[in-house]
Amino acid sequence: MLTTIDCFCESDEPAIALTPLTPEQLPEWLSQAPPSQASWVKANGFEARAGQICPLPDSHGAIIRVLVAATSNWDPDVLGALAEQLAPGCYAIDSDWNTARLQGALTGFALGAYRYSRYRKQAPRRARIRLPQGPAAATLTATVEAIYLARDLINTPTEDLPPESLADAAMELADRHGAHCTQIIGEDLLAENYPAIHAVGRASVHSPRLIDLRWGEPAAPRLSLVGKGVCFDSGGLDLKPAAGMRLMKKDMGGAAHALCLASMIMAAGLAVRLRVLIPAVENSVSANALRPGDVITSRQGLTIEVDNTDAEGRLVLADALTEACRDEPDLVLDFATLTGAARVAVGTEIAAMFCNDETLASGIEQSARDTSDPIWRMPLYRPYRKLIESKIANLANSAAVPYAGAITAALFLEHFVTARTPWAHFDVMAWNTGNRPGHPEGGEVLGVRALFEYLRQRYAG
Repeated sequence: MLTTIDCFCESDEPAIALTPLTPEQLPEWLSQAPPSQASWVKANGFEARAGQICPLPDSHGAIIRVLVAATSNWDPDVLGALAEQLAPGCYAIDSDWNTARLQGALTGFALGAYRYSRYRKQAPRRARIRLPQGPAAATLTATVEAIYLARDLINTPTEDLPPESLADAAMELADRHGAHCTQIIGEDLLAENYPAIHAVGRASVHSPRLIDLRWGEPAAPRLSLVGKGVCFDSGGLDLKPAAGMRLMKKDMGGAAHALCLASMIMAAGLAVRLRVLIPAVENSVSANALRPGDVITSRQGLTIEVDNTDAEGRLVLADALTEACRDEPDLVLDFATLTGAARVAVGTEIAAMFCNDETLASGIEQSARDTSDPIWRMPLYRPYRKLIESKIANLANSAAVPYAGAITAALFLEHFVTARTPWAHFDVMAWNTGNRPGHPEGGEVLGVRALFEYLRQRYAG
């Protein structure tokens, strides 16, 4: 299923030099360039402004170098648009960037080259870029493969990615890395005490399931990833309007984030005992659909009044988080396309983070800055728990008022995380609403590179 990475060229292939320049660096470069090249650059109006490129020909008209605009402040997507801008050929970065910058820029180029091609034939990739030799190339390739996988999963329509197909993708990833993956399916969810997952998914012809992937040495620190795997969200009996339903194939974006991060962790061989839990369901409408006003007894034992069947993601995550904490993990991270309120708060390009541990939150925030992969912490303002109180159950799955929707969703999830467990919850869009360098329109992962960097530093083997 994985989209082929076709934007890299062989290490021994002749390459055209790519020279990134900021507006401040351009005058010095011009002063040292041959007069003919300096005149060419000026005649073509290249000023190293964002988005500008300037191919330099030799005396026979062949391109020998391309000047590329770079930002004064580090931007890993500085080369993100070049795969579509450059003429066919192999290119190599000619710069004094350090390893981290070079890796980031090459990753940005590759992510900008991504094209989802399952249903429409694409022309071969025109411009390609040379990777550095050695372990860095493998690390970069593993990162790009993981993000391509997540984008592919999010972009795939539910007809071709129902819960069983999402499980197949997890199985394939497990096989690739020597992990073990199992499923609890359909009525077995009730027998194994996952009632909330079953309740949300029971109305679909596609059986609900809990996907459980495990990898690493049993004695290593335990890391649990939980991803919301709602393969389509109709809203249930609280039916979404057509416009709100149009992109709901992406409602399994949290699962895609978890699998993306898991792929990076396993490829890097981090010293952890990894567990990935994905409650995979389709929130559908039928005679046995979950109803507003129903009460579910969760895996943890807390009773939940269903105020709104369109607040289903937090229900399936409740059972999965309870199970994740049963192992007494060193750390739990969960990912979900959970609320429109988070998009109102931070927009579509930033992962909203809620965290119950100050040291963990600070470490993640620093890694987000280091990788330029934005994550924004939001408050677990516990007085708002009153907004999800129920008169007949332990809590309600949705507030009766429209305020603080992302916060109340996170507070709901916190009920299912043991107090001693460091936990961070990421409310993500999982979709680019338009094209920008390194981020073509469609499925997207947010904050995962930052999280991997944090985990790499914490668990490097």
